[in-house]
Amino acid sequence: MAIKPRVHEFDVTVDRDRVARSSLGGSPLPREAEWWAEHYVLAGLVRCTLASMDYAARRAGANCVGSGAAHGVVTRREEDGRYAFVEIEASFDVQLAPAPPREELPALVEKAEIGCFVGNSLTAKPRYRWTINGEEIP
Repeated sequence: MAIKPRVHEFDVTVDRDRVARSSLGGSPLPREAEWWAEHYVLAGLVRCTLASMDYAARRAGANCVGSGAAHGVVTRREEDGRYAFVEIEASFDVQLAPAPPREELPALVEKAEIGCFVGNSLTAKPRYRWTINGEEIP
């Protein structure tokens, strides 16, 4: 018998003033000229990847504290002429405690990357860079 995957549904409303609200509550996100929809996509990628690393680290018996940044390039895609992200880079600097053995870090990073549904949803696949406990992970 096939196992039915979990389904997560999300709802957002945006009113006439472009104020966004989550169906979960929280603070509304007001429209600000400095925050474009593209910034929200990149912020979603960073937050989702950090949450995925939190989960992977916790399953490995470690606590995770970290930050991240993302850069994206939007232009016309060659294949269809539509404007879209064509390049995305995301970098993360995390601290894991207790520190897993060095040889386990690439697998942990892979779990964090494939566990982020935002990154999985993007046509332009992000390039990730990781620094864990001060060491760059290839």
